[in-house]
Amino acid sequence: MTEQRDYRDTVFLPKTDFPMKAGLPQKEPGIQARWQQIDLYRRLREARAGREKFILHDGPPYANGDMHIGHALNHILKDMVCRTHNLLGMDAPYVPGWDCHGLPIEWKIEEQYRKQKKNKDEVPAKEFRAECRAYAQHWVDTQREQLKRLGIMGDWDNPYLTMDFQAEATIVAELMKFVDAGNLYRGAKPVMWSPVEKTALAEAEVEYEDITSTQIDVAFEIVESPIPELVGAHAVIWTTTPWTIPVNQAIAYGPEVYYQHIKASDGNRYLVALDLIDEFLKRTGLGYRHPDENAGIEQMPANNIKGSDLAGTVASHPMHHLGGFYATPRPFLAGDFVTTDSGTGLVHMAPDHGEDDFELCKAHGLEPQFAVDDAGLYRDDWLWLGGNDERRRSVINPNFNAPDGPICSDLREAGALLAASADYQHSYPHSWRSKAKVIFRCTPQWFVPMDRPLAHLPALTKAEQRWENEGGDVTIDDEAAAGSPSLRELALQAIADTRFVPEKGRNRIGSMVEGRPDWVLSRQRAWGVPITLFVRPDGSYLQDTAVNARIVAAIREQGVDAWEESRKAEFLGPDHNPDDYEMVFDILDVWFDSGCTHAFVLESGRWPDLRWPADLYLEGSDQHRGWFQSSLLQSCATRGRAPYDQILTHGFTMDAKGKKMSKSLGNTIDPLKVMETYGADIIRLWALSVDFTEDHRIGDEILKGVADQYRKLRNTFRYLLGALDGFDESERLAPGEMPELERYVLALLGELDTKLRQAVKDYDYNTYTRALIDFCNEDLSAFFFDIRKDSLYCDAADDPKRRAYRSVLDTLFHALVRYAAPVLVYTAEEVWGSRYPDGGSVHLNEWPEVPSVKHDTDFVLKWKGLRELRESVNEAIEPLRRDKVIRSSLEANVTLPDLDAILGDYRDSEFLSELFITGTVTFDKSVSEPMITKSSDHKCGRCWRLLPEVSEDGTLCGRCEEVVGE
Repeated sequence: MTEQRDYRDTVFLPKTDFPMKAGLPQKEPGIQARWQQIDLYRRLREARAGREKFILHDGPPYANGDMHIGHALNHILKDMVCRTHNLLGMDAPYVPGWDCHGLPIEWKIEEQYRKQKKNKDEVPAKEFRAECRAYAQHWVDTQREQLKRLGIMGDWDNPYLTMDFQAEATIVAELMKFVDAGNLYRGAKPVMWSPVEKTALAEAEVEYEDITSTQIDVAFEIVESPIPELVGAHAVIWTTTPWTIPVNQAIAYGPEVYYQHIKASDGNRYLVALDLIDEFLKRTGLGYRHPDENAGIEQMPANNIKGSDLAGTVASHPMHHLGGFYATPRPFLAGDFVTTDSGTGLVHMAPDHGEDDFELCKAHGLEPQFAVDDAGLYRDDWLWLGGNDERRRSVINPNFNAPDGPICSDLREAGALLAASADYQHSYPHSWRSKAKVIFRCTPQWFVPMDRPLAHLPALTKAEQRWENEGGDVTIDDEAAAGSPSLRELALQAIADTRFVPEKGRNRIGSMVEGRPDWVLSRQRAWGVPITLFVRPDGSYLQDTAVNARIVAAIREQGVDAWEESRKAEFLGPDHNPDDYEMVFDILDVWFDSGCTHAFVLESGRWPDLRWPADLYLEGSDQHRGWFQSSLLQSCATRGRAPYDQILTHGFTMDAKGKKMSKSLGNTIDPLKVMETYGADIIRLWALSVDFTEDHRIGDEILKGVADQYRKLRNTFRYLLGALDGFDESERLAPGEMPELERYVLALLGELDTKLRQAVKDYDYNTYTRALIDFCNEDLSAFFFDIRKDSLYCDAADDPKRRAYRSVLDTLFHALVRYAAPVLVYTAEEVWGSRYPDGGSVHLNEWPEVPSVKHDTDFVLKWKGLRELRESVNEAIEPLRRDKVIRSSLEANVTLPDLDAILGDYRDSEFLSELFITGTVTFDKSVSEPMITKSSDHKCGRCWRLLPEVSEDGTLCGRCEEVVGE
């Protein structure tokens, strides 16, 4: 037996230095440093200068902590938007920004004070604001580095900050547009108030949690009524906020609701809604009703009273014996909001603590009393629950509303408490910062009206009222206002004109804007942009463009610290007497700050690459009530339209089991740690693989699965790099000169290109990433590469089939590395640099030009059939491989049915054996499915194919002999 020769040195094996093991955590920082060194972002801007612009305006996150997984997802999506549009050849800059004012940062500084036993109110305001500014700057710098590490490309050296003096000046200038047009008023209305943080809160600053409250039934004795039989009876109200009873001023009834007048088992007479009597009797134990009898209660004269007949009825407050405020009888008022869903059908009205209460009472001349202070305490001089005992006057004390607390105890002693139980479960607003319950509290605030004609709202002139009690009534000049839309109308039209992805976002923000109250602009805090107004004693404010200009100029030079009492005369100038005005020191709602970002970022000229309006705003779905809405309202009021053309929203990231992430549950995923373990590209691949428009999941097992997908993509690039080693343009063949398999793969690439372009247009990055992964795994690795590896390794270097294959591989390389670049930003750069060490950055490239391969539907369907046939052959081979009858598919001879519909012109044994990667292929009409037998042919010592022409194992087939000979 002759010794067999080793032909490995004659085989064209792929050769590349691109490692299989990624080592992303170690490699990515170096790539990031190189981008910074060459100023990649600026080079890209120069490369795209003059092109069609696409502007994504960055919504500012708060600068108060490390980046979390929500930040990561949000910024990866924004990066994907900008990178894909840059890839398409557009000029898509990205200017990141931060929200630096407001309670989140102020609260952190106060926490530090509390730890040091310091009182914030004893620290000079400038000193306190300086600490807030330094704290915000620290987290801006921290988050900036973390986001850069995530591969987010942007103008990191020149971000926008709401605390920049220029930004603060622009915010004031935008406020003055409301002032100059009169689209601002000061009034007292119930707003959500945090007694812990001592400030009003916006809807976007609260979260709703399920709580258990005390529910009480309270009797108000009727002392006067147009229905004589009701005098001496008790109207029963039901409430889950016992603490509001001390400021009750009226009782509301439903005009269309029917009520019954009953005598209960305690001998007293009660007025309750007909549909709610059973529930009332059950709660109070005052009797029960049977379908056939009334046991324990007695129907009284004047039954089945329609609510509208109660007009003119008056009841005494349960604490009327205290005199003063409580001595005044409480009128019955018709309220359309009264229902019979629960309670008694009669609602107690406290205008200090409810929006419906306020509006109804105001319409009947009943004013708020401002009995509860900013810390949630009934004031010292309040007749009931005032005084020095804080436990008896703190509405947020847990015991205050309890069945044995001061409210219930006093009502019980007065004989008015019919029932009290701490078992009512419902949803209730909490401050998302302090996590404490908020209250609805009537306080003097500054408002933007939603329903008054814009630009025609005059300043307030109610000199006869103290401004604290100003409800906001003004006289509208009907002639001047004729035809002018309200802010609500403009905002709703802007929503109709905006594209929403997903579409359901339109209804979400639309319903919020449709039903929202007037916009509360003022906050009683220190860290923020002041409401820079001068107010007269009568409550009206100064409208003077020269004064406004001086204020804006000062803030542009010195920031918000410029607004101080010592500069009052300077700001007012020679035309106004400082003694005639009071300076306002409330600060603006931080949502007004962020709502103005479009003005100082897109319009200021500081970032000349940008323009107004933005093409896209992109944030989490919670921003329908936050930034999307505040930007919408601010822009509509000042510019008549939204500052964006499109809104894209994403859901929230849950843990692997679909639960909300919480530090207390220990189920959070820290993106910084993920980058340390896997690398930033893995987080990016995860973020762009999930359906981000809905709530989605992340966890260790999910990340391992993503890492596995990444490895397959990486191996695709590694194979391409190795197979293209030494590729030269002289090798290239045109598609028309290629075999059908190559033309089929180019046709598939064309379909992929179309699908990816559409995905970019639809912001459908889940489809984008999935299509790219599936193409690499299924069409290339498991099909094209698998079939053509024999040609790559063993055909002659100038063989047309091998040249055609390498030509397609080169086309695939240039397409795939560009497609992958917005997703795997570091890996794509590594791949590009591995092939073109001096070729610049892959991120400067544009969308690939994919060859147009003419093909009809029959061509694609035919190849689809061939691929399915290939799968069925592999399935037939697998049992023999499993039983070790054969070790490789090359040892399998295949017998096929005569499949005219599939095979057509493809009945070529050589072609099919190459397609199946098997030995011989024959046809037999008698078989119904592929049949497999072990080949008895000998194996070529170079290509390892088993062929009849090979005389014995180890010798060469004709092809290999020719190649080796050359």
